[in-house]
Amino acid sequence: MSANYRIGIDVGGTNTDAVIMLDDTVLAATKQPTSEDVTTGVQQALQEVLNESGISHSDVRAVMIGTTHFTNAVVERKHLTKTAVIRVCLPATLSVPPFIDWPSDILELVDGGRYLVKGGYEFDGRLINPLDEPEIIRIAQELKHKQITSVAVNCVFSPVNDDTEKRVRELLAAEHPECDVVLSSEVGRVGLLERESAAVLNASLRTLSRKTVQAFGNALETRGLTCPFFITQNDGTLMSAEFVERFPVLTFASGPTNSMRGAVFLSGEQDAIVVDIGGTTTDVGLVQQGFPRQAAMSVDVGGIRTNFRMPDMVSVGLGGGTIIASNDEGIEPSIKIGPESVGYRITEKALVFGGDTLTATDIAVASGRAQVGEVSHVQDLDKALLNKALSGIDQLITDTVEKNRLSAAQIPVIVVGGGSILAPEKIGDLTTIRPNHFSVANAVGAAIAQVSGEVDRIFSLAEMTREDALAQARAAATEKAVAAGAKPETISLVDQEDIPLAYLPGNATRIRVKVVGDLEF
Repeated sequence: MSANYRIGIDVGGTNTDAVIMLDDTVLAATKQPTSEDVTTGVQQALQEVLNESGISHSDVRAVMIGTTHFTNAVVERKHLTKTAVIRVCLPATLSVPPFIDWPSDILELVDGGRYLVKGGYEFDGRLINPLDEPEIIRIAQELKHKQITSVAVNCVFSPVNDDTEKRVRELLAAEHPECDVVLSSEVGRVGLLERESAAVLNASLRTLSRKTVQAFGNALETRGLTCPFFITQNDGTLMSAEFVERFPVLTFASGPTNSMRGAVFLSGEQDAIVVDIGGTTTDVGLVQQGFPRQAAMSVDVGGIRTNFRMPDMVSVGLGGGTIIASNDEGIEPSIKIGPESVGYRITEKALVFGGDTLTATDIAVASGRAQVGEVSHVQDLDKALLNKALSGIDQLITDTVEKNRLSAAQIPVIVVGGGSILAPEKIGDLTTIRPNHFSVANAVGAAIAQVSGEVDRIFSLAEMTREDALAQARAAATEKAVAAGAKPETISLVDQEDIPLAYLPGNATRIRVKVVGDLEF
């Protein structure tokens, strides 16, 4: 049996990081500037780790990639496909039509029509109305005439019963075969509007997703790699290339999540606060049982409220390239820290590298906290300015960490990322850990990722026991994990929530279950 070599790649806004690992050991690591086309940066990073490790291309079992492609598409309003929304709901939800709270600039790009149809369910799975099938057929013909090929289907309480959404997909496929259909029950959680928005975003990104997956495949092929590749998603686990083509939205925020998983792996700590300092931003999140704590509320992506799983994180505009602006007027100098950054141009702009811009890295070097570049370029910095800037940086990091603490318990703070030289030895009353390979923790997190399945549903306990409901949820989550590429025999439960809903009749409870398993090569 050949050795289990795996390559992890994380494509960030500033750098593309890559590592090659043998089981649990990092053999080689590199940081390359992220290229405008992304693919070139990936190819360079791949070549670098392969050359450094001396590993034969044929011995690489899999490549895991974390990418910001799809988040950037939404934030920058690019590469989005016009998408129609079919909501199965009438006579309910008339007061809140689809796209009700979307920003106008993205609405213009994405809105391909809004259709409300009779049907849907109560919270316990009882029908509001039978599905109006002739109306679905009419809508399919209209969409075909308008040449709209992307559709999001959202049925009231579809996470409880997805039969109607599946039937709508069958009718659309029969009448309009070119139609690419996304079901809200496959993407989002309980919560009509947020689930609908998540489904629409997913549908609008599918064309880009297919192109991106193909580009990554080509990048690997160009470097002589024929092994399968996987994309990391935002709960710290993996999707196959085919799966990410169907569900691109699940990659949102996967970069910070990779860093958190990598920090856990490199440090050996299962419960900690992770501080990931890059070139532009600092992302801080809480890790519990080795996985990022998930956000409980709706999550804003590019001004759109969604409710698919996302890590509960706080981000601030502080990184290695953050610009420090000083005002020498008055008795004491005042300073402004960011949020502007020189980003990937730090090696030409920062003072320690011979540039003309005062950055957070210059402050760290001048204070003796870090040793990069030429210290002689910053040794004459005004002491009052230096102390104020250093104090401001420390306060920003401390405030962000405190927002993620759930109690006064002394838990470790794991500091990772290329900009982690900015962090002090102690953050408030918590001690910091900088593990080996901390600067490429995001790529390590991608390389060691597992495969997950998650279910979030409302169950009525009037006709079943709580144990039956939990068992059903676990079985459904396991099925999802196996479909995404997990080995069935390795699947284990990592998170389970059971919340009684007192405001609903029928002894209702909301159950969220998450399982993970090792990757099936």
